Amino acid sequence: MIIRIATEQDIEGILQLQAQNLYPNLSAEELADGFVMTPFTADLIHVLLTRSGVFVAESDGKIVGYLLANAWDFFSQWEIFRLMIQRLPELKFQGKNIEVNRSFQYGPICIDRSYRGSVMFPQLFAKMRSSFAPDFPIGVTFINQLNQRSLIAHTRKLNLEIIDEFKLNNHAFYTLAFSTNQRS
Repeated sequence: MIIRIATEQDIEGILQLQAQNLYPNLSAEELADGFVMTPFTADLIHVLLTRSGVFVAESDGKIVGYLLANAWDFFSQWEIFRLMIQRLPELKFQGKNIEVNRSFQYGPICIDRSYRGSVMFPQLFAKMRSSFAPDFPIGVTFINQLNQRSLIAHTRKLNLEIIDEFKLNNHAFYTLAFSTNQRS
C-alpha cells in the first residue's frame, strides 16, 4: 500500500470510493459501518489538488482511501463549515483559542470497507498532519453523531479531542481538534 499526495489521475478513483460511501447512497446497515457526508465533485477535488489538500492510499493501482483537508477559505462554500467557522472563536483546544487563520479543516476521510481497521487510517492521517504542520498548529474536523465508527476511530486511534457539539439541518455533530505537532 502506498500513502501519498494525490494527482489528477486519482480523481476518478476518489469519486468511485466516495460514491460507495456517501450517506444518501447507503442502507441503514451500511451506515453503521461508517460514511461520508459531504459530496465532492471532480472540479472541487481538482481545486484541492492545486492546494495540496488531497491524500490517497493506493493498493494494486486502485484508490482504497482518500483524505481531504485545507484552509477554511476553501471549505466556507458549504453551510456546515460556515457554521463551524462562526463557532471557532468560542472554542478552545489545549487551553488555546482556535483561530481561523491558524487552523484548518480536515476531512472527509474515506477508507474502502475491506481496509477499515487496518493501518491505512492512521497512515493517511499522519501524511496529512505532517503536510499541514508547517502552516497550521491546529486541525479541526466534524463527525456526524450517527457515525459512531468514525468517532471511535478518531478519538481512540488518533486521540482527537471533542471540543464542541452542534446541530444543523436535523443532524447532530461533534467538532474535534488535534495538534499538528506530533508530540502533542
